[in-house]
Formats: sequence, C-alpha cells, structure tokens
Amino acid sequence: MLSTNYRIRLENVCHKIVNGEAVELNEMIWCEKLSAHNASAAKILRQARRKSQNPNMVEGDMDDFLNQLDLGDPDPSNHKSHFGDVDEIVDFFKREDTDDETGSWLRRD
Repeated sequence: MLSTNYRIRLENVCHKIVNGEAVELNEMIWCEKLSAHNASAAKILRQARRKSQNPNMVEGDMDDFLNQLDLGDPDPSNHKSHFGDVDEIVDFFKREDTDDETGSWLRRD
C-alpha cells in the first residue's frame, strides 16, 4: 500500500506524463524504483503511460476499459499482432520472472 505522500507525488508525475510535460530525471528514477517494489505504483505508472500513448482515449471506450483493468503493454512497439506457431503462443504467456529462487514474484504488495 502506498502512503498518501507517495501516491500524491506519483500522481503528480503521472499527470505530467499524460499531458506530455517534461518530467525531471530524478522524479522518473524515483517513480521507476517505487514501481519496481510496489504493484499499486507500477499499475498507476503503466496506466499513465497508456494514456500518454493514446491521447484520444475516451472514458468508457474499449481502450479506457483495458487501461482500467491494467491489461496490455503500455508501449505499442511491444504489441503482438499475430503468432507464427504454437511455440510463440506459449512463449507469449510465460512469465519472465519465474526463475527467481525465492519466489518473490508471488508476494503481495
């Protein structure tokens, strides 16, 4: 769970991201570190990036729905439009961080 101060600070940075304003390097580093350790912060940052990539997103449309559910990659260059074979489908759905011996990817924030 984010503290109120952290949430407000993160939301201010995300507001800048959505509006295409300049974000200072130290602010972005702080946001990235916070999102690496907190799932709620990571979700807020991903949603802001999706909104910045799609400025025409309208409340209630499909893009907004997917953004609220936090589905998909915020970077359009990572989007997959088709699969060549079954192995590509399997690789697409594999978790990349499951090799962690401590199982920390299973933890709740």
